[in-house]
Amino acid sequence: MNLAPRHTQLLDEVRAHGPQTIEALSERFGVTLQTVRRDVQRLAEAGLLSRFHGGVRLPGSTTQNIAYRQRQAMLSEAKSGIARAIAQRVPNGCSLILNIGTTIEAVAHELRNHRGLRVITNNLHIAALLSTNPECEVIVAGGLVRAADQGIVGEATVDFMRQFKVDIGLIGISGIESDGTLRDFDYREVKVARTIIEQSREVWVAADHSKFNRPAMVELARLDEIDVMFTDAPPPSPFDELMVQGNVQCVVADANSARKG
Repeated sequence: MNLAPRHTQLLDEVRAHGPQTIEALSERFGVTLQTVRRDVQRLAEAGLLSRFHGGVRLPGSTTQNIAYRQRQAMLSEAKSGIARAIAQRVPNGCSLILNIGTTIEAVAHELRNHRGLRVITNNLHIAALLSTNPECEVIVAGGLVRAADQGIVGEATVDFMRQFKVDIGLIGISGIESDGTLRDFDYREVKVARTIIEQSREVWVAADHSKFNRPAMVELARLDEIDVMFTDAPPPSPFDELMVQGNVQCVVADANSARKG
C-alpha cells in the first residue's frame, strides 16, 4: 500500500497522540467525516490501524506481526526508495549478511547487478533472488524454515552465523520504541539478528517511517549499537536526538541525504 500524504498524516497523528475519534480527526485535518472514515477503512485494511466504535488506534498486538503478504504490499514505494539508497552504498566485492523482512528483500532486488558480493542469508526469498546473479556468491543458513515467510530461524541458524565476520550486516526490524530499543516479534528471529550484529563490522538497519513508535515484544538491540539507519522520512522526536547521541548516521532515502550524529 502506497500512502497518500493525508493517510500518512493521519497515521502519524494516531502514533503521536494515541487513539483518536473520527470526529477529532475530521476537525484536525479539515475534511468530512465520510472522508476520514474512508481513510481509516483503507488504513485498517492494510493493518496499519485498528478500528473501534467511533475511532481508531494503532494495532494493539505486541506479540504478532502483520501477515507477510500484507507487509509485502505495504509502503512498497518507501521500501523501494530505501532499498535503492542502501544498494548505492554497498560496494562491489564486499561481504554481507541479509536477514528476514520485506524491506531487506527489496534491497536484495536492488543488488542483483552488483559484482563480487558474498551474501549470507537466512531468507530463502533473498537466496532465490540473488542466486540468479553469477557475480554473487550466496550462502544459505541452516535451521528451521518459518512457513509464514520462508525465513530461517533457530539455534542452528545462530550457530551457522557465528562462523562469519562480514563487512556489512543489514537487518530489518518490526519496531523502534521511544526509549531507543529496536524490537521484533519472534525471539528466534531476534537471536539470529543479535548474532548478525555481533558478526558484522558495520551494522545497517532498514526501517520505513511506520516502524517508529511501533511496539513489539522482544528487544533486539539499541539504536547506539548500529552504525547506519536507512529510512524514508526524517525520524520524529525523540528518535532524531537518540541517533545524534548514539552517533548513528541517518540516511533519509526520499531526500537522498544523510545526517551524521
